[in-house]
Amino acid sequence: MSTYQTQKSCELCLVMIAGQSGAGKSTVLNVFEDLGYYCVDGLPAGLAGQLLTLSDEMKLDQYAGVALGLDVRQSDFALQWEQFVERMDQAGMRPKLVFLEARDAVLIRRYATTRRPHPLEAQGMGLDQAIFRERVMLEGLRKHADLVVDTSDFSIHDLRRVFQEKWPLNQEIGEGMRIHLISFGFKYGVPLEADLVFDLRFLPNPYFDPDLRPLSGLDESIARYVLGDDPGKDFIGRFEDFLRYLLPLYAVEGRYRLTMALGCTGGRHRSVAVSQAVLTSLTAAGFSVTIEHRHLNLG
Repeated sequence: MSTYQTQKSCELCLVMIAGQSGAGKSTVLNVFEDLGYYCVDGLPAGLAGQLLTLSDEMKLDQYAGVALGLDVRQSDFALQWEQFVERMDQAGMRPKLVFLEARDAVLIRRYATTRRPHPLEAQGMGLDQAIFRERVMLEGLRKHADLVVDTSDFSIHDLRRVFQEKWPLNQEIGEGMRIHLISFGFKYGVPLEADLVFDLRFLPNPYFDPDLRPLSGLDESIARYVLGDDPGKDFIGRFEDFLRYLLPLYAVEGRYRLTMALGCTGGRHRSVAVSQAVLTSLTAAGFSVTIEHRHLNLG
């Protein structure tokens, strides 16, 4: 069983990402993907408009927006870009252009680290020449950018914070941060992907009631048994308050995905009931939440 809720604006937000090779375009696209955007990399400008005409068929309205990583290596890129902008104007859309760059020495070091060739090196240029040539090619596009970011001194976390602070994508607290809840049973093992693990084996256990044992935490009677009275009632109130305090701190740090594992002995009763209650609470608080009951049926 999975439940997912995401918040989106009624108007599709379109962000175009371009810049120098090695400046971090793929990383920035990952950030937008974490924010709930539909992302495509390496897209020629001439195809961007065609993609948007398929928005209804592709159900793009279920995303927070669309982020497109542009391939600027075509010889007629400038013409394609002008035609794309004109087409967007006619459609009443104003795409935002993000341009990424970095100092030459930094780009050289990054290519040396990854051992991948610069795209223009295939034309017989050395790395220094390829970087210089590409910078000249992109001068015109850079002038049209809504935001220019020099990534020379940024870690991935710094880059995320830049877009969080300077690019008005998500204003609501926690929006864009994805929370994945996993209920599990300790007897089957703790989920290895969990960032936070909570042991719920101190809560009242319905397993010892013959009438409740066949049920699961998805049943209302189990939720009442576990959380209807203390200590469960007091715990869930304090726990939800704690999460509403904690999770925005992760968002401020630039974290956009967090996995929380909540465990009981068999993963069928207590962990499921608490996970469902947390799902309801965090969704109401504006977070994007998915849930997985990993060991629900193993018992």
